[in-house]
Amino acid sequence: MDAVAVSVSAGMGRGNRATWGEAFRMSAVFGLYQAVMPAIGFGAGAIFKDAIEAYDHWVAFGLLALVGGHMIVESFGGDEKLEGNPFGWKRLLLLGFATSIDALAVGLTLSIIELPVALSVVVIGLVTFALCLPAVHMGARLGTRLAHRAELAGGLVLVAIGANILYQHLSGAA
Repeated sequence: MDAVAVSVSAGMGRGNRATWGEAFRMSAVFGLYQAVMPAIGFGAGAIFKDAIEAYDHWVAFGLLALVGGHMIVESFGGDEKLEGNPFGWKRLLLLGFATSIDALAVGLTLSIIELPVALSVVVIGLVTFALCLPAVHMGARLGTRLAHRAELAGGLVLVAIGANILYQHLSGAA
């Protein structure tokens, strides 16, 4: 949702002048970063899994609550507009990295709850791409209200997933 919010903001900054090529480039960069970062987090989780196995449910809950809580707080942060050209390669790479930092924590969580990493990162990358592509063009028409609502919804979903993992483990339902 961070990447979608940035895509909407980028579209707002360009108005109707954003091309499909620019939107495709932004979506591809964001999708790639959003896929690679969880893979890195997954690898770190696999290395340290034995050390955290006794309290992995707390780690998963904590990471998801932290990432989701951050997204919820950011959703109330006000209307931000990107400065400069967000479609230049240097800016795109920086924005892709910045919007995917929290995906490292998601990757660690994937390793803890033992989801298949290959399928997970492909789905994350493709969904990010598919959501960001139209978001660039919708930005001028929809404004930041949609971006903030999407970020709020994404944060609430992450917190709910974390709470469910914790509940299942503590109740013995897992």
